[in-house]
Amino acid sequence: MDIIKIIADELGVKGSQVDSTVKLIDEGNTIPFIARYRKEVTGGLSDELLRDLDIRLTYLRNLEKRKEEVKSSIEEQGKMTEEILKALENAKILAEVEDIYRPYKPKKRTRATIAKEKGLEPLACIIYNQEEKKSIFEIAKEFIDEEKGVESEDDAIAGACDIIAENISDNSKYRSRIKKYVYHEGLIQTKASDDEKKSNYEMYYDFSEKVNKVPSHRILAINRGEKESFLKVKIEKPEEKIIYYIQQEIIRYQKSQYVQILKDTILDSFKRLIEPSIDREIRTDLTEKAEEKAIKVFGKNSKQLLMGAPIKGMTVMGFDPAYRTGCKIAVIDETGKLLATTTVYPTEPQNKIEEAKKELKELIKKYNVNMIAIGNGTASRESEIFVSNMIKEIKEEVLYTIVSEAGASVYSASKLATEEYPDINVSLRGAISIARRLQDPLAELVKIDPKAIGVGQYQHDVNQKKLSESLEGVVEDAVNTVGVDVNTATPSLLSYVAGINKSIANNIVKYRDENGKIRERKELLKVSKLGKSAFEQCAGFIRIYDGKNPLEITSVHPESYKKVENLLEKLGYKKEDLLKKEKLMEIRERIKNIDISKISKEIDIGEMTLKDIVQELIKPGRDVREEMPKPILRSDILKFEDLQEGQILNGTIRNVIDFGAFVDIGVKYDGLVHISQMTEKFIKNPSEVVAVGDIVKVKVINIDKEKKKVGLSMKV
Repeated sequence: MDIIKIIADELGVKGSQVDSTVKLIDEGNTIPFIARYRKEVTGGLSDELLRDLDIRLTYLRNLEKRKEEVKSSIEEQGKMTEEILKALENAKILAEVEDIYRPYKPKKRTRATIAKEKGLEPLACIIYNQEEKKSIFEIAKEFIDEEKGVESEDDAIAGACDIIAENISDNSKYRSRIKKYVYHEGLIQTKASDDEKKSNYEMYYDFSEKVNKVPSHRILAINRGEKESFLKVKIEKPEEKIIYYIQQEIIRYQKSQYVQILKDTILDSFKRLIEPSIDREIRTDLTEKAEEKAIKVFGKNSKQLLMGAPIKGMTVMGFDPAYRTGCKIAVIDETGKLLATTTVYPTEPQNKIEEAKKELKELIKKYNVNMIAIGNGTASRESEIFVSNMIKEIKEEVLYTIVSEAGASVYSASKLATEEYPDINVSLRGAISIARRLQDPLAELVKIDPKAIGVGQYQHDVNQKKLSESLEGVVEDAVNTVGVDVNTATPSLLSYVAGINKSIANNIVKYRDENGKIRERKELLKVSKLGKSAFEQCAGFIRIYDGKNPLEITSVHPESYKKVENLLEKLGYKKEDLLKKEKLMEIRERIKNIDISKISKEIDIGEMTLKDIVQELIKPGRDVREEMPKPILRSDILKFEDLQEGQILNGTIRNVIDFGAFVDIGVKYDGLVHISQMTEKFIKNPSEVVAVGDIVKVKVINIDKEKKKVGLSMKV
C-alpha cells in the first residue's frame, strides 16, 4: 500500500508535499512548527491540512500493522493463499481486513465449532460441494456417533449445516456485497418505545430514511434516543435480493437433493449470523463517520471561540448569575488582576434589587469599571434586566455583554483554580473566569477541558478519546497562531505551545519566579528539561516584550534572525530601528514594496518564509485576533415579548451545527438560522457561511411563544 499516494489523493495535494511532511513528523516536529516554519518543505500546507494528514498517516500505518498481524496469523495456521494475500494488500479500511481474517480468527465455542468437534466437517463439505449422488440420509448415517452426541441422520445434517452457515457468514466477499446492498438500498427505521411518552425525539417516533442519506446529526440523535430508551432502531434491508445473491453464489444444481437444505442454511446464516453482525458494523460505521463530522464541527467552533477578539485596556466586572445562592461578582483590572469580589441577590427568591444596585454602583465607581460580562447560564435573563436598569442610573459609561459561561463551573472546582485562587470561594471563581474570558478568551479557555466549552453537537456522545485528541490539536493551533507572552502566561497556556509539555511549562514559571523576567528567547535553554529540540519547536511562538531583541515580539524564528538583519541592512536599517516609531513607519513603507522573489534569492531564504517575515515587520507584535469580530456590547435589553416577525436585528453566532447556526440576538433564547435560510445559493454546510463569534444581521421569520423558539433568516 502506497501510503503517501493515498494521502496525497485524499487531500488533493502533491505526493512530494506529503512525503516531505511525513519525514518532518517522523523527525519529531510538531504540527504548529511545521505549519509555520517549514512552509517551503511542505509547499505551504495549512495547519488544518497537516492535522488531517497526521491523522490519516496514523490510521494507515495502523492498518498496515494490522495487515501484517493478520497475515502472520493466517500463515502460522498454514492457510495462506495467493487470493487471501491479494485481498489483504487491496484492503483500504480496517473493517475489510477484519472481514478477511474472520474465518481464521480463533473463535469461542459456537454451534459450528461444536459440530466440527463432533466430526461433521466432511459432511458439511459434501453438502456444500453438491456432487455426491448417494442419498444425503445414507451419507449422514455414516456420521452418527452417540458418544459425540450425533444420535441421528437429522442431527448430523443439522450440525453440518451449522458449519456451512458459519462459513457463509465468514465469507468476506459475501459480506462486502451485502454491505453494499444495505448502503445503497437500506433504510434506517425508528419507532417510539412508547408513543405516549413526551421527549426530544418525537420526530423519530415513526421515522425512516435511506442509510446513505441520513445526515450525521440525525445518526447521533437516533443513537442517543435509543440509549435513553425512547427509540427502537432497525435497519430495513433488501432481504430477498441478498438471499437470492447468496443462493446464486452457492447453489450449483437447481435440481439436486441439496437445494432445499442449502436454501434453509443460507436463510439461517443470514438471519442468525450475518444480519445481526452486519447491522452492528453498519451502525458502528455510520456512528464513526457521524462522530468524525461532529468532532470536526466541534473543533472548528472551538477554534473560533478561542480566537475571539480580546477586549483590552478595560476593567471588567464578571457577573455570574444565579437565583437562590445569589449572583457572584468579580472585578478584574485591565491586566486580569483580581480587585474585588462580592455576592448580590437581585433575583428570586430574595429580590434585593436596590441593595444589589447600591453595592455594584459603588464597585463601578471605586474601580472605574468599563464593562460588565454576564454569564449566559441560569438566571442570565433576569440578571441582564437588572444590569440594564442599573447602568441607566449611573453617570459613568458602562456597557455589558453576554459571555458564554460554558465550563466556568468546571474550572471553578478544578485543581488549577484552587492553585490560582486558594483563598477565594469556589462559587466566586466562576465570576472571575467569566470576566477574564471577555478580556482574553484564549488565555482563560485553555484552563478548561475543551469538551466543557460547549460549542458543538452531541459532544458527550462521541468517542471521547478522539474528541480530546482533536480538541488538544485545535487549542494547540490557536495558542501557537496567537503566540504567548512568556513572562505573563500561566502554565496552562504555556503547555499548549509547540514543544512544551506540562512539566516544562511549570519549569518555565518556576524559572521566572526565581530569576525574574525572561529577557530573550535563548534564555529558555536554561529552563530545566527544555533542550535544543524543544527550543527549536517553541521559540517562534514565544513573545518577549521589553526584551533585548525587538524581533522577539514577533513570530520570526531565531533561525531566521540573521536573514532578517540582512534584509533590514539592505533597506538601510538595523533591527533596533523597529523600536523607534518614526523608523518603524519608514520600514513599513519600504518593506511593503520589496521584490520578494529577488530578495529571497539575495538573502538565501524561502519566498513563503520571507512573506511571513515581511508581514511581521509591517506590524511587529500584532495580535491576529484583533481582526476577529468584537462582541456586541449592549446598554439596553430586548425582551422575548418585544420580538416581532420581520424585525431586523444584529446577533452573534454562538454555535454552528450541521443543520444551521444558533444566534444570540439579545433575548434569553438563542434563535436558529436553518441552513436553508443562510444564503440564496446552495451550501452543503453552514460553516461555509458562518463561524462562531461572527456578527450577523438577521430577520425574525417565526416565533413559537409556547416553546420559546425563534426562527431567523440571514436573507435580509
